[in-house]
Amino acid sequence: NFVCAVDIDGCYINVQTNTLSNGPGSGVPGWDVNPYTSGGGMNFFNSTGGGQMRYPGVTVGPAGNLALGTSIGATGSFNTSTTGVVFGSAAGNWAYSAENIIGFRFVAAAGTTHYGWMRFLMGAAGSSGTSMTRTVVDYGYESTAATAILAGAVPVPAPGAIALLGVAGLAGGRRRRN
Repeated sequence: NFVCAVDIDGCYINVQTNTLSNGPGSGVPGWDVNPYTSGGGMNFFNSTGGGQMRYPGVTVGPAGNLALGTSIGATGSFNTSTTGVVFGSAAGNWAYSAENIIGFRFVAAAGTTHYGWMRFLMGAAGSSGTSMTRTVVDYGYESTAATAILAGAVPVPAPGAIALLGVAGLAGGRRRRN
């Protein structure tokens, strides 16, 4: 869990390097997601080529609160402007005192587009200014370029990577026996 600063800078997140930092973006080279606010809501600033996915079926407006299992990929509609999320009871609206999930796209260090999700725990309704917490709970992204990911899913390593882990485990086991 990472508590985002409640100010005009917010926090900057590079999902590939797993770097999260409050303060100016210069502290996180290659940042992908920037949640911020100086009030009682939540805004997102986009990196070049990035954006937050709207609720399925919505084509204008800010990032939607996605249900677990929502597909995040090229067929989604992405907000690329800096706007605040909408809190309320309608489908896709964010909720106070609850976890909310965004879908996002970003341009990786290799210059390829990837998709991911991020879960935030928002503070209580009626909170304002710096008293309302905004916590990054967890996130995941698809390491294969231009491939969709489901909201809340953690990608499984490729079969070759799993085999390598098994070989490393066997080698480690052999060393211990000597």
